[in-house]
Amino acid sequence: MLTRRQFVRTALVAGGASSLALVTQAQQGEPAAADAITAETQQVIDRSLLTMASMQAQDGSFSDSRTGFGNVAITGLAGLALMAAGNQPGRGRFGEAVARAADYVVRRGNANGSTPGYLNNADASMSHGSMYQHGFGALFLAEVYGMVPSPEKQRALRAMLEKAIGLTRNAQNSEGGWRYEPRAVQVADVSVTVAQLMALRAAKNAGVAVPKSVVDKCVAYIKACQLPDGGFCYIKNQGGVGSGFARTAAAVVGLFSAGIYDGKAVEGGLSYMMRFLPGRRGNLAEARPDQHYYYGHYYAALAMWTAGGNYWAEWFPAIRDELLARHRQFSGWTDNGHGPSYAAAMACIILQLPNNYLPIMQK
Repeated sequence: MLTRRQFVRTALVAGGASSLALVTQAQQGEPAAADAITAETQQVIDRSLLTMASMQAQDGSFSDSRTGFGNVAITGLAGLALMAAGNQPGRGRFGEAVARAADYVVRRGNANGSTPGYLNNADASMSHGSMYQHGFGALFLAEVYGMVPSPEKQRALRAMLEKAIGLTRNAQNSEGGWRYEPRAVQVADVSVTVAQLMALRAAKNAGVAVPKSVVDKCVAYIKACQLPDGGFCYIKNQGGVGSGFARTAAAVVGLFSAGIYDGKAVEGGLSYMMRFLPGRRGNLAEARPDQHYYYGHYYAALAMWTAGGNYWAEWFPAIRDELLARHRQFSGWTDNGHGPSYAAAMACIILQLPNNYLPIMQK
């Protein structure tokens, strides 16, 4: 029986449609969805999606608690969390919420007249997170593309996605990465870079042209950020910072997004991440556990889902049980930096990975 990574690599060689997918369905020896998503887990997911959907504003957005303004990244993530439960625009319990979220993201791209296709909230001062908004917004549009029932809205979404990906391509710097600004700048960082690369991969899946040279440069930048311990630093050649769990998880997903499924960089990153296995005591798992908690575990879960085998079989029950414990402790999920919509979206995406509903997570 092929492992998940072996399956995807074989598909890449064969050139089949599945070669465009980031991850595949569970393989033999891994928990099936019915076993992985326990009854308690499903109850928590159902309640959390209902609570999260109630936080959606009339304009379709979900807000960042720091500003109170609609946030394109959080809106995109919330849309993905609802889609991971099987909802599509106009279909399912939360189908209208997904449709309104997509409409909001498209409108934000049209609102930035001086920078066509820039998916961020120009009404708020969010320069630090603007390209994060763009990356997650483009990922959401690429994932929802093809599901919108209205031909007119489908054309509008496609046009905006092509503009957004064009902006991403033009903003790649000479090192192969991206930073906070919607243009090529001297310094890039691995976190923003992976957000753009995932959007590029999803857009390619949707049929948008993505030159191989753009991806190759991006892979070179990510690999250049890896340190001897297998983890990844934040900025290439940045001294005195060292490896970090969250950015290592993101970097591994970035490599998977580029079709790099094995090799020294991937195996080193996965081994480093396993030192942070949820619930493990007496090691690095306890180091700054809430530093970018949901961000880090979102990427870690995607990485382990793609890696498959023992990685996924060991990781998912551990993070599932930890998220459920946090939900019980705090009567929900929240994040000090970005608020409850963001935390719930990230947690629900993680917990629903075994559903295998999102296009970028399918075979």
